[in-house]
Amino acid sequence: MKTQTANHPTTARVPNADWTALTAELDAHGCALTPRLLNPAQCREIAALYDRPELFRTTVDMARHRFGSGQYRYFTHDLPEPVAALREALYPHLLTIARAWADKLHRPAPWPDTLTEWTAMCHAAGQDKSSQILLRYGPGDWNALHRDIFGDLVFPLQVVIGLDAYGTDYTGGEFLLVEQRPRAQSRGTATALPQGHGLVFTTRDRPVPSARGHRAGPVRHGVSTVRTGRRHALGLVFHGA
Repeated sequence: MKTQTANHPTTARVPNADWTALTAELDAHGCALTPRLLNPAQCREIAALYDRPELFRTTVDMARHRFGSGQYRYFTHDLPEPVAALREALYPHLLTIARAWADKLHRPAPWPDTLTEWTAMCHAAGQDKSSQILLRYGPGDWNALHRDIFGDLVFPLQVVIGLDAYGTDYTGGEFLLVEQRPRAQSRGTATALPQGHGLVFTTRDRPVPSARGHRAGPVRHGVSTVRTGRRHALGLVFHGA
């Protein structure tokens, strides 16, 4: 895996985001939209990687597996530098939130200070496949509600980055987050991903205030039907498959 990514241009915007505001948004809704992390040229560069099959370990046809409709590809561990750089830059900020959530839920917080150490822990536990995803949707494609959990080791936050211009390159295809609430109807959130912006969202559940402190609110995510055009997105997952 490439590790010399600290000074890559894609990392410059991550620390400048208002992480206090993003944390408050995550605490309230389970997802939060970041400022622009990638410019349009960088988005096009990453989206174009989809047509280079040598960069990926596998391709998943969603209709075949009844996951929805469309395709996604898992990168190999030899990640392109922009993808590796974004993960490394985001991890420390997400780690702070992850540890705070674990404390609220009285759960262990097994995540070490560096992504390299955490990746090694995943590999040692048998979760040794890359989970970084490049997704491609066309008209009529969609993604069923699901969770990206591949084993016992789970990082509670992940990020999806829109690579095409919503409303111009495609319509529809909003990101969906559905939270199951006790003794009540589920609550849904739909987010249109602006090009180059990331959406931080919960992988499995999030702390929800209750009469006895906090409880875990189960959450699933998906994508609504794309109406026109083509939609690419980069999925950054922080635990191995």
